Amino acid sequence: MPVVYARRIGVLASAAALAALTALVNAPTAQASPPAPISAAAARAYLATVTPKTEGSTSGYSRDLFPHWSTVSGACNTRETVLKRDGVNVVQDSACAAVSGSWFSEYDGATWTAASDVDIDHMVPLAEAWRSGANSWTTAKRQQFANDLTRPQLIAVTDNVNQAKGDLDPGKWLPSRTAYRCTYARMWVNVKQYWALSMDSGEKTALVNILNGC
Repeated sequence: MPVVYARRIGVLASAAALAALTALVNAPTAQASPPAPISAAAARAYLATVTPKTEGSTSGYSRDLFPHWSTVSGACNTRETVLKRDGVNVVQDSACAAVSGSWFSEYDGATWTAASDVDIDHMVPLAEAWRSGANSWTTAKRQQFANDLTRPQLIAVTDNVNQAKGDLDPGKWLPSRTAYRCTYARMWVNVKQYWALSMDSGEKTALVNILNGC
């Protein structure tokens, strides 16, 4: 069982920890993770067709050009929808804000019990997408990308880990939890393939190296 962290709560009682573990074991997979990415074989096959392209600049980039956390249903936006999907025993208030639950961060293996300790990571960061072709998209298309719940583009992770990743591609940043790197690479390739975003040489090489070991 992963170590449980709680910045504001202190030590978690063993009974609560057992309950959380039981909930995690019993939770349907579809309710506790992003959509399944393409297979390693499919990712490798796609990468074989990719001609690396020099990354563009961030000139003109702004997060406001990727309207995110759109309303999904009622009071629930994309962030709250992912918190509910990726968490265990998540309770939401009338405004759809998560008031309790637990979240396992695949990137670093930490478990959090406060939604404020969790960020929703864009697998392919918005600035990275901009440099890879999204600069030519319409704002409406960028909004679809930034709120994509159908591809493995959004995932709940430890906030400071997400901030450390920033807008870096796999050639410059990978999850510290090595057991997740194959999945991470499959997710990244899946998103880039679907949205027809380019890859630079360092990014492609890193992905090939990871996937060759999957």
